[in-house]
Amino acid sequence: MPPGLMISAPASGTGKTTVMLGLLRALAEDGLVVQPFKSGPDYIDPAFHRAACGRASYNLDSWAMGPDLLDTIAAEAAGADISVAEGSMGLYDGVAFAGATGHGSSAETARRMRWPVVLVVDVSGQAQSAAATALGFARYAPDLPFAGVILNRVASPRHERLTRLGMEAAGLRVLGALPRRGDLKLPERHLGLVQAVEHPDLDRAIAEYAAFLRAHVDLDAIRAAAEGGLKSHPTGLRIAPPAQRIALAQDAAFSFAYPHLVEGWRRAGAEVLPFSPLADEAPPEADLVWLPGGYPELHAGPLAAAGRFRAGLRQHAETRPVHGECGGYMALGAALIDKDGVRHEMAGLLGLVTSYEKRRMHLGYRRAALIAPLPGHTPGAVLRGHEFHYSTILDQPDAPLAGVTDAEGAEVPETGSVRGRVSGTFFHLIAEGVA
Repeated sequence: MPPGLMISAPASGTGKTTVMLGLLRALAEDGLVVQPFKSGPDYIDPAFHRAACGRASYNLDSWAMGPDLLDTIAAEAAGADISVAEGSMGLYDGVAFAGATGHGSSAETARRMRWPVVLVVDVSGQAQSAAATALGFARYAPDLPFAGVILNRVASPRHERLTRLGMEAAGLRVLGALPRRGDLKLPERHLGLVQAVEHPDLDRAIAEYAAFLRAHVDLDAIRAAAEGGLKSHPTGLRIAPPAQRIALAQDAAFSFAYPHLVEGWRRAGAEVLPFSPLADEAPPEADLVWLPGGYPELHAGPLAAAGRFRAGLRQHAETRPVHGECGGYMALGAALIDKDGVRHEMAGLLGLVTSYEKRRMHLGYRRAALIAPLPGHTPGAVLRGHEFHYSTILDQPDAPLAGVTDAEGAEVPETGSVRGRVSGTFFHLIAEGVA
């Protein structure tokens, strides 16, 4: 496998996504084949990565995935010149208890793949003191390879000079210094960044990030710092599909499906048939309809008015299974109440009623022991996934789908639902078979 790097930071909000996208594009512009990855359970960033370098990005999650799956996904870098992974949250942030797998931190991913860490440090409001933070991250885990730091949000040449002096005194390599620029921030909403497909001019924005990095970062030094890469050669990304022909909703309302799952289904021989509920398309003829997560709360009116979609979905459910994840789960329910308190009728295949009028964040890893079957999985199977939404359950009258706990083993009330051939969960499936 090719050498790689982990782009991480001391905390969220430091600018590592801007650095990641600019680096991916700049390396691709220089003629390199770049394989992007995302460490952790992020639904949105992989689409931005693909837009930046033209190659599908995959999640690597050391809590939800077992070693074999991690190695298999990492092997997608075969044929690339370099791998670049974007971390999540802070470098060492993960769950408290590892259990059968890891803690899920970016540091764990970097250590397993032997990728040196490039730490993006927001130096706003400090100068030499930033070196103390960076030094702590570099020495916290002595076995973790550390490439150096990129200083972000530098206020002036004097600020940069003082901050570099601190890093030099600490023995830390400065790979670049990015001046403060408010115009380079990506737009956000309640689940983080807006989706890549919704950005008004994404290619131009990424090109600007690349130019910004070229002007202020030593790209040659970053390329030279890349190391590691797995020595094993797994047999390819093949994940047992839940059906032979899968009708997969794909549009601005339903977009959050993990790339490794969908691509793994395809490579295992399944036929994945995309369709758009927002365009009022009925599901195509298939063995299974799968509604992934997304933003149904932003499109509740059009979904409620999508008569062909709803009628086709109901007809399918009379004889074949339907499953929804998070936003897809809400769309399968009886109703969705938007942030203004307006009730929108959904498909009605489940009794679930959800509301965004009073938002409350639900966030974290999930371990689910199935009580009822879920497409592709039998009762008793253990699944691992991640939940992130702001909806509140007002009514959930159907039978529970699973016994669900968080990463620390505490029970969570969002058990999912099952009614006949229809099932749904608030968590997004990442992997199975890890007890």
